[in-house]
Amino acid sequence: MQAVILAAGRGTRMGPLTETTPKPLLPVADRPLAAHVADAAVAAGADELILTVGYGGDRVREYFGDERAGVPVRYAEQPAQLGTADALAVAADLIDVDFAVLNGDSLYEAADLRRLFAAAPRVGAVEVSNPSAYGVLVTDGDVVTEVREKPADPPSNLINAGAYSFPADAVDLLDVPESERGERELTDVLDRVVERDELEVVRFDEWLDVGRPWELLEANERRLPGRADESAAGAAPDGGVRSAEGESGPADPASPRVHPDATLRGDVVVEAGSSVGPGVVIDGPVRVRSGATVGPNAYLRGATLVGEGAHVGHAVEIKNSVLLAGATVGHLSYVGDSVLGRDVNLGAGTNVANLRHDGEAVSLDVKGERTSTGRRKFGTVLGPDVKTGIQTGIDAGVTLSAGARTEPGENVTRDR
Repeated sequence: MQAVILAAGRGTRMGPLTETTPKPLLPVADRPLAAHVADAAVAAGADELILTVGYGGDRVREYFGDERAGVPVRYAEQPAQLGTADALAVAADLIDVDFAVLNGDSLYEAADLRRLFAAAPRVGAVEVSNPSAYGVLVTDGDVVTEVREKPADPPSNLINAGAYSFPADAVDLLDVPESERGERELTDVLDRVVERDELEVVRFDEWLDVGRPWELLEANERRLPGRADESAAGAAPDGGVRSAEGESGPADPASPRVHPDATLRGDVVVEAGSSVGPGVVIDGPVRVRSGATVGPNAYLRGATLVGEGAHVGHAVEIKNSVLLAGATVGHLSYVGDSVLGRDVNLGAGTNVANLRHDGEAVSLDVKGERTSTGRRKFGTVLGPDVKTGIQTGIDAGVTLSAGARTEPGENVTRDR
């Protein structure tokens, strides 16, 4: 089984985080989003990976290289992002056996993909509460009879999870016309498959579409602190330190990376090359990536990822947040339920609000449209290289674009 992973899109709904980082490389726990897809495919039995690349393609190639976990990796270039069917079409010349197609921005479980790969054609499906936002599957038993793209009145809550298995000759069905959205879409290919074959539904136990910033938070909530094959305590495979519940100080006393006066509780990974200073308290699930520094006297809690080379300083509290590589929260600040882009630098005393007083879900602008996150607590999204002046306040649901600046003492209530 060849597995084609669609990883060419820029991810405009994830903006401004994707101004400098391709969405497939946004971090989820210990590796990029697309790496979770690739690893699940390999664990499910794929013997070759084909990645379609476009925006940031050189960085995707650099990360994955020529193989992943002993499985060869090849690439297909999609010069312009003209839709998912087009993304698959550019890989058609590399396909010569039955193949799977997986969205590079979704989380899958290997067990679900194993059932998907067992026969072709099949489509992965999940039940959701808002099916009109997706491609809805109409079924007769376990056989798909129709696919309806984002219907206003959905016939069911069973939706297409962006995971497919096809027979090798399905590459002959990819020349579909542009849809109303001006794209060539895989859902139209599915319609052709339905006309020709019995398309079987495989219901997935776990799936997450990671298209918007709050979904990146959820992805980390599900997968932190890291790899499932790490031990419950002691040394992690990457050379870091992993804590056990109630453990104080380093799991390995010989390690200089975790100060003896630091307290690690719950599921915490401190990677090799990072450091945790005195007085730091970390309540997992938390991962501190290589080159990062935490403390002194900082508090990390909830599902929190501190990216490579990031810095969390004195008297800082970080709660349930993702800090991309190089982000700095220097001292005397609070960041909750937020995503900080690469090389963000928060001035002393910067505080992020993450709760509306009326108790309603926080909304966020997505491609110019105010959209509910569905989360009662959500803070801010800061694009790469944002810098705040000292004692800046940022309201819940505010997005700052790449390179934005705030003045000392400013209260930021609107996007910029």
